[in-house]
Amino acid sequence: MTQLRRMMLEELQRRNYSAETVRQYLRAVAQFAKHFGKRPDQLGPDELRSYQAYLLRERKLAVGSVVAQVAALRFFYVRTLKRHQFREDLPYPKDRRRLPTVLSLEEVTRLINAAGNLLQRALLMTLYGTGMRRTEVSLLKVSDIDSQRMMVRVERGKGGAGRDIPLSPALLETLREYWRWKKPRTYLFPSSERKRGKEQPISDKTVWYACKEAARHAGLTKRVSPHCLRHSFATHLLEAGTDLRTIQILLGHGDLETTAKYLHLSQRHLRAVANPLESLPLSRVQEANRQYHRKKNP
Repeated sequence: MTQLRRMMLEELQRRNYSAETVRQYLRAVAQFAKHFGKRPDQLGPDELRSYQAYLLRERKLAVGSVVAQVAALRFFYVRTLKRHQFREDLPYPKDRRRLPTVLSLEEVTRLINAAGNLLQRALLMTLYGTGMRRTEVSLLKVSDIDSQRMMVRVERGKGGAGRDIPLSPALLETLREYWRWKKPRTYLFPSSERKRGKEQPISDKTVWYACKEAARHAGLTKRVSPHCLRHSFATHLLEAGTDLRTIQILLGHGDLETTAKYLHLSQRHLRAVANPLESLPLSRVQEANRQYHRKKNP
């Protein structure tokens, strides 16, 4: 491990960043240095501007992915190297935010039923039945499933905050069947890859792959991802009458404003809106002329 990498690792650890964030930040800085073939502390504003443009224009990464790269580089230069002036050279790109994709109840049913095997079925049901992020699902431990209290414990949520999520009987039945098959010891979904080791969790890419494969076999045309199931979970809760504050707690959102976006996705809430067009004293549509005709003023 190089001295620079050790310095950055120490800065991340003393701020108690999650293991996943540490891994992503270190990898982002390493990729930046590799792109120019130099040590990162030898690169400056020109390279930073060029690299950010390269990520967006040539590699065509999603804006969210570039934001994550910028956050890592900002941490390295501002926090690790104490070059505070570099903050201005690393602006976050603007994101043309689109409404998240949400599946209907019928589409979720088709997706789960199209799972390739019991492992994928368990992953899909856990994603939808808890609203957890894909990394949270991949890091679930056997001990996190509390069948006595009918709760799922998320120990390492985003930002390091833990939370409890109600455990559905249908999900518990599936997880028990899966456990009898795989008999996992530590992690609920252990990796089958030799290089990761038997006692290591699956990668979050495996969770993503389970969604993509099931969506393809189910014939769904929407862009299905683990986060799509999280959005669907939250939207369906809202449509069933669950209040926003409760949904915020279940999803592990830091503020209510983040959760409020599901109001834009809930058909029940949108249909309940009184459209002002209905209150206008309009003439009957049958009386409208079929050809253009403008009445003359008297």
